[in-house]
Amino acid sequence: MSVETFKFKQFSVEQDKCAMKVGTDGVLLGAWSSLEHHPESILDVGTGTGLIALMMAQRSEAFLIDALEIEENAYEQAVENFEASDWGDRLFCYHAAFDEFVEEMQEEEKYDLIISNPPFHSEDYKTGNETRDQARFAEALPLPELLEGASLLLSENGHLDFIIPFSEEEKAVRIAATYQLFPRKITRVKGNAQSAIKRSMLSFSFHKTETQEDELILEISRHNYTEEFKKMAAPFYLKL
Repeated sequence: MSVETFKFKQFSVEQDKCAMKVGTDGVLLGAWSSLEHHPESILDVGTGTGLIALMMAQRSEAFLIDALEIEENAYEQAVENFEASDWGDRLFCYHAAFDEFVEEMQEEEKYDLIISNPPFHSEDYKTGNETRDQARFAEALPLPELLEGASLLLSENGHLDFIIPFSEEEKAVRIAATYQLFPRKITRVKGNAQSAIKRSMLSFSFHKTETQEDELILEISRHNYTEEFKKMAAPFYLKL
């Protein structure tokens, strides 16, 4: 194992080839996403190291867990991480852009859960230059593209779950409605009780229901985690 290895309780993630390292956003989304509808097929869009797909393999009985990654080095790394895990027979990674994948697969495959923490939501991609960050955001995978593509690949009772900056939440809900996707749950994430809301985790489906809304606070003080966060992350993090 290299110094870049991130060890979880049931799997390890090599990340030396990836720009997107293992981060809190990915772990949060992978732990938060509901499996109450017992998805049999899952798609992780922009898988990076393969982290969320691996978390889904640990948490679910889904027989098919596909992942999608456009960047060649990250794709190769995800494949290696899948093969090194206990769930290699259920995990498969495609090397393609999302729009190409949708075009190819929309008549072939429907997924019960589509989940995404795309690169433009990662702190690794923040340059401090707002204009460049916005351009990179739009370039990586625009929200309309993610939402439209998901609407074509999602099964009738499927869920689309993703994590975005809180500032994008309203826009995401508005765009999703144009594809007949409606928010079933929204969790807003704060670093601590005093800090501003940083992230929104959203779950959409084709069924219009009352949206469950809540808030998740990660820390009481530095490295002193809330019970709620510990409960979510304990199946994965070694030190929780």
